[in-house]
Amino acid sequence: MARFRTLDQLDPAGKRVLLRADLNVPVRDGQISDRTRIERLAPTIRELADKGGRVVVLSHFDRPKGKRVPEMSLKPMAEALSATLGKPVAFADDCIGAVAEAAVAALKDGDILVLENTRYHAGEEKNDPAMVDALAKLGDVFVNDAFSAAHRAHASTEGVAHKLPSYAGRLMQAELEALDAALGNPARPLVAIVGGAKVSTKLDLLGNLSKKVNVLVIGGAMANTFLAAQGKFMGKSLQEAEMHGTALRILDEAKAAGCEVLLPEDLVVAEAFAANAPSRTVSVDNVPEGMMALDVGPQTVAAVESRLKRASTLVWNGPFGAFEIPPFDTATVQVAQTAAGLTTSAGLKTIGGGGDTVSALRHAGVADRMTYVSSAGGAFLEWLEGKTLPGVAVLQEG
Repeated sequence: MARFRTLDQLDPAGKRVLLRADLNVPVRDGQISDRTRIERLAPTIRELADKGGRVVVLSHFDRPKGKRVPEMSLKPMAEALSATLGKPVAFADDCIGAVAEAAVAALKDGDILVLENTRYHAGEEKNDPAMVDALAKLGDVFVNDAFSAAHRAHASTEGVAHKLPSYAGRLMQAELEALDAALGNPARPLVAIVGGAKVSTKLDLLGNLSKKVNVLVIGGAMANTFLAAQGKFMGKSLQEAEMHGTALRILDEAKAAGCEVLLPEDLVVAEAFAANAPSRTVSVDNVPEGMMALDVGPQTVAAVESRLKRASTLVWNGPFGAFEIPPFDTATVQVAQTAAGLTTSAGLKTIGGGGDTVSALRHAGVADRMTYVSSAGGAFLEWLEGKTLPGVAVLQEG
């Protein structure tokens, strides 16, 4: 693993610490519906403030496209952060310029300030040098604790790190260490579960993983494409006919790399994509006309579990079926509970991430029993694809 500067190398006392956070949290009807990202950020802020740092929090929220959109203000997030920390958190109505500079100048050691949405300025997403300089004026050091935004080379994620001494926050550090355990220097055998709807959206992921893992388990609707490419009749199942050649190529490349690819042996099929629709389990060789695959069956679950019992590391991205709709959540829940049990009983390292994956693990009741569940979506996926993340690369020690 590349070495990264962390808070262990920073004495924040008396310094203005520009902290890039991810306060882009879900909001429904004006209320924050999930505070996970705020809660995960709290340890870094507490550490910096308790050691006498003057903490200046930067974040984006939603997509205001360079304009001030009142409903995309970070003020509610500052209030939620204050409640989470149990201490006052100030708020400034801009992230650069006179308003921001005055708010930062008013800070005392241990104070915390949230600046307004960085994306209110077009220079943020353009990584504009003027925006970078305006942000850098506000801090003495830079701490990035927003792994979930690290795949973007924006002013507040990458640009400012070139202007100030820069460090990984505790959440960023945890993400990097978990991902190194997953793919950088993993304990083997290494199993990867990849689900989701389309092969076309996960080509880079499948290509990279097939060269790095011992067993690649393919589930979700994308498995239908692989089965159809092998000549299986899939009825009304969602699949990508134009990707058959690509699917076969991925299988050939995996075989050449010594990677076992595990495809479904049986499927749960129904005529309608609806909750509690009448369903039955069939072999992959016997999908009826007019029916669609919405989950994998018990034989497939048993095959996956047998691999997990021999594994040392599991990387998981994507559910096995339409887990939001019962009974098509059965396989995802069963495998998730098995993985969580092995994490506790056998020391299996389990790393999951991606929006649907996090939701599925929570649905299964095991999100807090896995070794690590990444709250990052696109950044987690790009890391698994083997891509360089600009916001991470800039933190590496030279």
